[in-house]
Amino acid sequence: MSKRVDHKSAARIVREQLAAEKRRKRTIWTALIAVFVLVAGGLIGWMLFLGKKANEVHTPASANKDGNGIVTGSGPVIVEDYIDFICPHCKSFHDEATPAIKQLIAENKITFVTHPVAYLDRFSTNKYSTRASAASGCAADGGKFTEYEDVLFDNQPAEGTAGPGDDQLIQFGSQVGLGETFAQCVKGKRHVTWAKKVSEDATEAGVTGTPTVLVNGKKIQGGSAAIIAAVAEASTVPPTPSAS
Repeated sequence: MSKRVDHKSAARIVREQLAAEKRRKRTIWTALIAVFVLVAGGLIGWMLFLGKKANEVHTPASANKDGNGIVTGSGPVIVEDYIDFICPHCKSFHDEATPAIKQLIAENKITFVTHPVAYLDRFSTNKYSTRASAASGCAADGGKFTEYEDVLFDNQPAEGTAGPGDDQLIQFGSQVGLGETFAQCVKGKRHVTWAKKVSEDATEAGVTGTPTVLVNGKKIQGGSAAIIAAVAEASTVPPTPSAS
């Protein structure tokens, strides 16, 4: 009788040990799964955060209300130009029309909005259009957009070549009085996503090429004479919503 009892007792102990081992393994696996879920969730959250941060648009100082152009002046007529810093026609327009535009600004006749798009990255080997546009945003932060724009066009690279590198863009900034804050802005690519936004907004507004000039939302053809005439005409007509 005692042998049967001992046998049953031993069997019960074995069953209890096996059950305890199963519970222990189940607990371990549950803990491992919980840790995995927490780690995976954390990684996904971190990746989403990094993705959001990478796509975050930092709007430069002196931007218009839509954040896609840099404003100079405060006159009643809105003149906008869409330019790409590697576009040779944009340089020709800039060189010819800038004196008249600056005069109109000085006379408080216009608010001038420049949209530095990056349509022509394919015409350089180092995405110069995007980098130059972003650097101009950094210059706007330093209150030197117009001066920096002049230097960029003075040093415009030929299409199909490597445009100035970031170190050269920083050197251009030093020529107009921009310092370490500007340099860090360029190196950190702070306004690269802004350059993309400017281009995307321009495309949505129907701008298909550069330079494109609007006076109170109306596209005009020609240089300084056409701008002066259009501004004079617009001065007698209430402004209409534009692509700014």
